[in-house]
Amino acid sequence: MISGNRIWNGSELEQRSFSIRDGIIVNSKGDKASVDFDGLAVFPGFADVHVHFREPGFSYKETIRTGSMAAAKGGYTTVCTMPNLNPVPDSREHLQVQLDAIAKDACIRVFPFGSITVGQAGEVLADLDGMAEGTAGFSDDGKGVQDPGMMKNAMEKAKALGKMISAHCEVNDLLYGGYIHDGEYAKAHGHRGISSESEWKMIERDIALAEEVGCAYHVCHISTKESVELIRDAKARGVNITCETGPHYLVFCDRQLQEDGRFKMNPPIRSREDRDTLVAGLADGTIDCIATDHAPHSAEEKGRGLEKSAMGVVGLETAFPVLYRELVLPGIVPLKTVVDALTVNPLTRFGLGSGTLAEGERADFTVWDLDAEYTVDPETFATMGRATPFAGETVQGRCMMTVCGGRVVYVQEEMTKRYGIKEGDIL
Repeated sequence: MISGNRIWNGSELEQRSFSIRDGIIVNSKGDKASVDFDGLAVFPGFADVHVHFREPGFSYKETIRTGSMAAAKGGYTTVCTMPNLNPVPDSREHLQVQLDAIAKDACIRVFPFGSITVGQAGEVLADLDGMAEGTAGFSDDGKGVQDPGMMKNAMEKAKALGKMISAHCEVNDLLYGGYIHDGEYAKAHGHRGISSESEWKMIERDIALAEEVGCAYHVCHISTKESVELIRDAKARGVNITCETGPHYLVFCDRQLQEDGRFKMNPPIRSREDRDTLVAGLADGTIDCIATDHAPHSAEEKGRGLEKSAMGVVGLETAFPVLYRELVLPGIVPLKTVVDALTVNPLTRFGLGSGTLAEGERADFTVWDLDAEYTVDPETFATMGRATPFAGETVQGRCMMTVCGGRVVYVQEEMTKRYGIKEGDIL
């Protein structure tokens, strides 16, 4: 039996207990206490519906094994991987390459996205029928689907299959060669900026299409105030829409950029007004999910400065400690809002679970020392990527253990000494 005085009940941390049998949470009445996590916080396993594990095709950046290990170390038990791979999962045959790697090497639950178009080229609809089983949905993440007719066709097919369209929203004609936000920092330092309009104009287009078709539609990594406002209005009209943003968009603004590739991602970190609107959107429920867009690159690819470095940063191992320190502890966003955005909301939206520690649910949970304060050191990461804007930042909350389906997939040495629990143990 698992017990403790800080176990999540869906609203807050309280004195609770539960037992695990065959990887499922069961009623603990009559069971003798075996592990008492007194003083440690126990949450449902986190879920990230937007990660890049780079395999197949780019295993020098990350693998299914290292990516899932990083997720487990960050408290995640479920992730959804994006399709910018080689081969692109645009058919069952190509998808199967990734599924086989997941079955072999993943230590947590990993659900891939199939691509919307063949080769993510935006010209021919991918084999959505063939990829429906075993996928989280369909996305061309990294590229916006430029042709509205193509996106409408994809939405109609996804609706018929009961699957999600998860869209990277970006109008290519409005990028103007930019690589950071078209704001104060870009102007002061001679950088080419990415306009906010390049994001929100495609969201505006897709909302109209989703409203017409009636499909389930999810917007990836929103970063602008206009995006929040458009999605808030669409929800009020009853459009079947959800969205996500990332920890870096909720914490940083472009005034804090540095001449370092670890601050370069797509979409970019934007203005203070954008950041504050995103935080407000999370607090009022407009933003449903927090997703890291975990995107590892090699040190060489990220070492070329803001202009020439590859787009993308890692985030699985820092997400909750950053959010807890920067949003929860100052009272900006309630703990329940953050936990829901990491558990219930992504899991229920994508049909992957309940995100609760209720009887009959999977025994997916993560144990945290919420008092632990430390400095982010990328050299301690489990991911192969090291580029994070949070390097050197003080955070609070350390993941002590993660359990997926009743199996210990990550555990700190301190927990092994205290409780005798080892990685691979079945609880």
